[in-house]
Amino acid sequence: MVSPPQNPDYAKTVKQSFAAQAMMSSLGAEIVALDPGKVVIAAPIRPEFGQQQGYAHAAIAFALGDSAAGYAALSLMPPGHEVLTSEMKIHLLAPANGSRLIARGEVIKAGRRLVIVRADVHAEDGAGQRHVATLLGTMVPVPV
Repeated sequence: MVSPPQNPDYAKTVKQSFAAQAMMSSLGAEIVALDPGKVVIAAPIRPEFGQQQGYAHAAIAFALGDSAAGYAALSLMPPGHEVLTSEMKIHLLAPANGSRLIARGEVIKAGRRLVIVRADVHAEDGAGQRHVATLLGTMVPVPV
């Protein structure tokens, strides 16, 4: 069970931090769902972010998954804190093709010094969604 948010304005804090991320802006990413300990980020699969076979580059799946997991962690932080990724592992499960990628991040365990997170990334096309990556990592709370 995820602990409740320590910041009553967690949604505003997460959205402001997200808006300041040039990387997410460059990808055309947006937050599509935000709850304490859970964040969903989606971005279109654009040709300029493809790899040589036409699929979305793995770096895009990683960036979206890392951000979704990180913002899930941030949603549980006290006011005046951010999080930084300490480590993140990715399992690439299938080629990422379709119209957009959707990353669902969640907190597994929120500790005082370490926050364990995961994210699942799906590629969406006209036929539905395909699971393309799973990430597991650790976030570190930092005062700002």
